[in-house]
Amino acid sequence: MNAPQDRAQFTAMTEGTQEDWRLISGHFMQFASKLPDRVLTHLKLLDGDYGGFPVDRLEHSLQTATRAHRDGRDEAYVVMALLHDIGDTLGSYNHPEIGAAMLRPFVSEEVHWIANTHGVFQGYYFFHYIGGDRDLRENYRGHPHFEACAEFCEKYDQAAFDPHYESAPLAFFEPMVGRVMSRPINSIYAKAAAEAAV
Repeated sequence: MNAPQDRAQFTAMTEGTQEDWRLISGHFMQFASKLPDRVLTHLKLLDGDYGGFPVDRLEHSLQTATRAHRDGRDEAYVVMALLHDIGDTLGSYNHPEIGAAMLRPFVSEEVHWIANTHGVFQGYYFFHYIGGDRDLRENYRGHPHFEACAEFCEKYDQAAFDPHYESAPLAFFEPMVGRVMSRPINSIYAKAAAEAAV
């Protein structure tokens, strides 16, 4: 626990000073630097969770990322493939949005859109078996990232349930997660904190 001198002195933000926010920004940057470790710890919660599938959710994530990596995708895309279902533990009814929100500060608009929308596109392969509309993705037809999301689901996501596939281990992806999640490209907080800490 931080000593009182390592904390801001205000009780309401309207009382904050430049010194308070310099202090907070320094703590923020230190805390944010450990984000990749926290994300990987949370990803490990998918280990052993089969949910009726042929492989557990962690293996599915590893397999999706491995397939994307072996296909020559860049690191941000591979990290998205690894984390696309990380929201399964906390967002049973909206897992794509959870993963996409975590990724948004670190990836392009297209990669974020794939993560955020993949649930609807993945439904093409099974919604009709559970009383849904497999063509729900057609509501997005004409969107600039439609084909990219359809390709992600076809080539990597829907194909990643093979118990015999040789996935790369999580340790292989850890440095990628660290690199991608240490370079925010879409965050007002990262810029503000970096400027305030100077």
